[in-house]
Amino acid sequence: MKRSAALPAIILAAAPIAVLLTLILSISYGTKNISFSQIADAFMHWDSGNVDHQIIRHARLPRVIGALLVGAFLAVSGALMQGMTRNDLASPSIMGISDGSAFAVTVMMVVAPYSSMMAMIGASFAGSALAIVIVFGLASLLPGGMSPVRLAILGTLIGTFLSSVSSAIAMYFQVSQNVSFWYNSRLHQLDPKLIWLAVPFAVVGLALAIWLSKSVTIFSLGDEVAVSLGQKTTQVKLLTTLSVVLLTGISVAIAGKIGFVGLIVPHITRFLVGIDYKWVVPCSAVLGAVFLGLCDVASRYLGNPFEMPIGVVTGMLGVPFFLYLIRTRGGESNR
Repeated sequence: MKRSAALPAIILAAAPIAVLLTLILSISYGTKNISFSQIADAFMHWDSGNVDHQIIRHARLPRVIGALLVGAFLAVSGALMQGMTRNDLASPSIMGISDGSAFAVTVMMVVAPYSSMMAMIGASFAGSALAIVIVFGLASLLPGGMSPVRLAILGTLIGTFLSSVSSAIAMYFQVSQNVSFWYNSRLHQLDPKLIWLAVPFAVVGLALAIWLSKSVTIFSLGDEVAVSLGQKTTQVKLLTTLSVVLLTGISVAIAGKIGFVGLIVPHITRFLVGIDYKWVVPCSAVLGAVFLGLCDVASRYLGNPFEMPIGVVTGMLGVPFFLYLIRTRGGESNR
């Protein structure tokens, strides 16, 4: 397919408008009908005694900001994983990385139930790293374990195992209610303070992703090409893994486990802008942010009068897409 060379620049130039429209849409619509004049007053003439103003400033605004950030982080994580492994089925949810984060958070809530938010974020990072080590460690030991479909199956199995162990631990220690947020992905329950705590880690993760974009582009062409061009393969893979751990870990800490964003968005991005990760990384961030923001809006209406967990919405889109990839390419990269 012939792509316009100007399209990546157009996507990035339109990013502020797209994000702003998503913000307005998400803030404007919800369970409670609030007029546009009240929404404007909530920002321009704040009244702490006005319930509608409280809803706008302390519920809907943090929620949509969280959705935009998490969507961007997960999309970039998926893009990095797919580029480094040349595996079209790779994503934080498929590879069990999100489950690893949620597992570590569950253990932390049992071992140290009164831990600080920063401790929970640290546990989420540790869980992401643990899942990556287990999945890729086992894949390297199995015959053909690094092939796309087998790696995806192994990641799904490990993720399911960690999720099951987490459920058992939560039930045994009676903390199921406390950990349900991390598995049901209810953005309306996110703590705004976590967003502020996440910013430094997110900046490091995204900066690494952008800095490594040229190397990931080379790796997406194959390990042999990367070695022949003088790439420090081990160093690049470790730094890319660090970026994935940071971005996935902080996403789970903020909003819980949300699947398929890191699978769908990178494919859409490469379809639009090509395989140069100089463009794929930032465009994935933009498209991922808008994608999850719109999914969050949809989640408020699909289960009306109750809110549907956003993970259900992304799953409704992601499962058919996942099956399509298996059927058409078996997960093999066409890059």
